Amino acid sequence: MNVSLPDPLNDYVQELISGGTYTSASEVVREGLRLLQQRNAALDALRKEIQVGIDELDRGESYSLDEVKAHLIARRRAIDKKRRQKKRAR
Repeated sequence: MNVSLPDPLNDYVQELISGGTYTSASEVVREGLRLLQQRNAALDALRKEIQVGIDELDRGESYSLDEVKAHLIARRRAIDKKRRQKKRAR
């Protein structure tokens, strides 16, 4: 696969390589794609959680702001914990 990048992105890739952060353009692209996958997975999870809330409201269920905050904080911590575990497994 060949990828063409505009000059500013190509320059950035070269900076990352010359700075020692990555050893090749392929490594930079792989890391970027991994981060994109993680972001999309997090967005999908958030959308599902939002839909759960919408469905609950449609059924007439409601929660206090404090309950919602506590739930969101717990979910965020669970997601962060999974990410840390995945990083350690690499």
